[in-house]
Amino acid sequence: MLATLAEYPTARILGEFAIGTNRAIPRTIGNIFVDEKVYGTVHLALGNGYARTGSVNRCPIHWDMVLDLRKGGLVEIDGETVLKNGELLIWNPEA
Repeated sequence: MLATLAEYPTARILGEFAIGTNRAIPRTIGNIFVDEKVYGTVHLALGNGYARTGSVNRCPIHWDMVLDLRKGGLVEIDGETVLKNGELLIWNPEA
């Protein structure tokens, strides 16, 4: 992992960030394309970002990661807590 980050300088740049908002998926299953959508998770990717999302980072790798925050943790953006313990605080269609 460290060798890959050392080989490609743009691999250290965040290429994608998203918060999972799909309550219909109750748990992660080990498939990144499903797991990144689970409500209360955060999806990060190092390296290449998709131009259609506005990303300008180009890299030969796109390294996906999912972090489940439903049992603890938070996401702050510009000093505002937007996700805490898996619950969205800025937009919640069920509230």
